[in-house]
Amino acid sequence: MNSAISKKLKILPDVPGVYIFFNSKKEIIYVGKASSLRNRVKSYFVGKKSPRPIEEMIHEVIDLKTESTDSALEAAILEGFYIKKFRPKYNIQWRDDKSWNYIAITKDKFPQVVTIRAHELTLDKKKEFKYLFGPYPGLNSKEALRLLRKIFVFSTCQPNAKRPCFYYQLGQCLGVCAGEISADDYVAKVIDPLRLFLNGKKKLLVKKIAKEMKRAAKDKKFEEALRLRNQLYHLQKIQDVAMLNDSFLKDKIFTGVSLVKRIEGYDISNLGASDKVGSMVVFDESGPIKSQYRKFKIKSVSGQSDVDCLAEMLQRRMKHSEWTWPDIFLIDGGLPQVNKTKQVLRSTGIKTPIVGIAKGKERKRNDFFVLADSASIKQWIKENKNLLIKVRDEAHRFAITFNRAQRKLKF
Repeated sequence: MNSAISKKLKILPDVPGVYIFFNSKKEIIYVGKASSLRNRVKSYFVGKKSPRPIEEMIHEVIDLKTESTDSALEAAILEGFYIKKFRPKYNIQWRDDKSWNYIAITKDKFPQVVTIRAHELTLDKKKEFKYLFGPYPGLNSKEALRLLRKIFVFSTCQPNAKRPCFYYQLGQCLGVCAGEISADDYVAKVIDPLRLFLNGKKKLLVKKIAKEMKRAAKDKKFEEALRLRNQLYHLQKIQDVAMLNDSFLKDKIFTGVSLVKRIEGYDISNLGASDKVGSMVVFDESGPIKSQYRKFKIKSVSGQSDVDCLAEMLQRRMKHSEWTWPDIFLIDGGLPQVNKTKQVLRSTGIKTPIVGIAKGKERKRNDFFVLADSASIKQWIKENKNLLIKVRDEAHRFAITFNRAQRKLKF
């Protein structure tokens, strides 16, 4: 760590924002968001050494820059803007960008505000949207829309419905369902301000709303002035809901130092020597990613051998370079399964940590078998045993479910 970075670490503010890492060529190689810039950025440079690839990135970092925001939500928006603009090397390498979230505004007469994952953005789907914002890595879509709706009161109801929607009764719908607002006014009062905010122009939006509020009061449109005053208040007080912001920016089920971003769990299920299948489940810091689960029909193994079935499944998995690589391979099984996994991975020079969990002779306990070179990873595994058991159990459940489905097809 050079002296320039050391000095900057000492003056980092304890506020939300984004941090940007530069290499010797002054290229942006990584952008991240934080609810506390001081704590998050320091974690890269202070304390235990991180395993690869984080360590590789830190060795390249010769300068950093931070930008403070009023809230963690705005930090997420700014992070998405920079990732889209610069496509930093390590943001792309470390994350499955097909799972990134976007916020979209449809072309409807009364536009809808929705979230969508990158892998769903087909050409036909894109045609449904007038505006697309993002990507937002790690965004909790449900919480983000809930917070944005509180500020901008966009509607999810249908125009001129038989009865006003629930949100209209709460004062969180401007009357799309009740026919009390035209499409042009809805776009001007709801969609345009939201677009400014998602484009990172909050300061301009605040000035605009304040000006419109004064005009409405001067024209004695007191109800409109009150609505604008409430919107202005919520915009300026986003930081008052920091716990909510953290819930979707730091909604992590992994504990300890952020060394592990992705775990793949594997299990084999069979009925004697027949109906052999395998499962792969994926967990990240927010929990299971079910869209990335995979099923395997075992093709090359004769007789009953869970170890050989596991080897076939892993060999087939390794052919998919387009799948994001895990930080840990989690195997449902003991030392034989762990050794077989090591054999398959090491045959191609891969040294990703391996964890096996066996239920013991009486299946009343969980025995851990760990193969990892890094002391920090071993410590992480020790701190996250309950999580790893959940991954193992999910792999087992998924394999059993697939096995039963295959057997039903035969009858």
